[in-house]
Amino acid sequence: MGQSPESEDCNQDQEGIPFLQGNADFSCMNPVPSVWCEHPNKFSEKDDVLLSVRAPVGAVNIADQTYGIGRGLCSIRPKHSHKKYLYYKTLCLADELNRMATGSTYNAVSVEQVNNVLVPNPDSEEQENIATYLDRKTEQIDDLIAKKEPMIELLKEERTAIINQAVTKGLDLHVEMKDTGIEWLGKIPKHWQIRKLKYVLISNKGSLKTGPFGSQLKQSDMQGSDVKIYNQRSVIDNDFDSNDLYISNDKFDELREFEIFPDDILLTTRGTIGRCAIFPKNKDRGVLHPCLIRIQLNQNIILNRFTQYFIQDAQSFYESVKYISDATTINVIYGEKLRDVIFVIPDRSEQYRIVDFLDDKTAQISARVMKEQKVIDLLKEYRTALISEVVTGKIDVRSMRSEQYNQ
Repeated sequence: MGQSPESEDCNQDQEGIPFLQGNADFSCMNPVPSVWCEHPNKFSEKDDVLLSVRAPVGAVNIADQTYGIGRGLCSIRPKHSHKKYLYYKTLCLADELNRMATGSTYNAVSVEQVNNVLVPNPDSEEQENIATYLDRKTEQIDDLIAKKEPMIELLKEERTAIINQAVTKGLDLHVEMKDTGIEWLGKIPKHWQIRKLKYVLISNKGSLKTGPFGSQLKQSDMQGSDVKIYNQRSVIDNDFDSNDLYISNDKFDELREFEIFPDDILLTTRGTIGRCAIFPKNKDRGVLHPCLIRIQLNQNIILNRFTQYFIQDAQSFYESVKYISDATTINVIYGEKLRDVIFVIPDRSEQYRIVDFLDDKTAQISARVMKEQKVIDLLKEYRTALISEVVTGKIDVRSMRSEQYNQ
């Protein structure tokens, strides 16, 4: 969380009062501060409902203690409302608040707009009934979600383990192995080769190309409309259609050495590093963003798809980058360092078999992940709909006994 524009004495040393802004962590019922301030200008009190009024509009928490609050956050104090009922009622305002939100840089609503929203206000006994019912029902739903989420993580771990085994050890569990003498790589099949990346590139100049320096491609250059700039998001999402960054044709003439061609491997180098995608055929002409590297491989030695699996999922790739960079962790991948990263290489026929095997296995796992995620999404939709139906009185809980809440 960044420092609030309203307070200049913020710190991360837990000195002073926990401080919240509109980008506070709203992932659970009570906020999670990451900044403390000595002299905040505004405060929320314990049991206040905290509402984000600036991107993301409509996120809600309950204050479990006194907090300093900054711009983008408003504090709603329960005067004649049960605090948990007020919390659930405010949760239901997200869609309406987002409809009225405006802004050029980010969407926001004013406190006055929030204050003028019409909401139902049953008597105190019914508010308590509603809060009690929703506490129990949402807890049941959240428990179901909590049981599903670890399954997705286990499936993702299984996927990584299968790929890592296949691209560093092969598919034959009984093949004769040899010791590479490399600590992070260990043993590999005896007939496999070890080569540095620079020896498996095509012979053309620019076969390993880092995106332009910032001075070569400024933000002002990205306001064109002729030639696309493919960025990290394009690679991470494997989506080369949605990008909206462009340069002019004149700027493209200056940056032709950074042009991307079909079958180039694009590698992310900053932030989310080590993600890669193969640039498809029939996509718009484009150039590299400064945070990408273009790799052009000799397909007679190593296949793009085999390389993609190796880069993204083999721990040995990451360890090799760390070793070459003389670092314990990697925040940036540099093109010149990447040239010396070690790859393990079976013959082409075996690479094809490994890729076919992994395509099939990863498709199966992805289908299972999607199935689990769909259940989670449906549970979240049901949770949201249930809160809305109960708060607006479409589901009447007045006559429901407490023992019925667990049904």
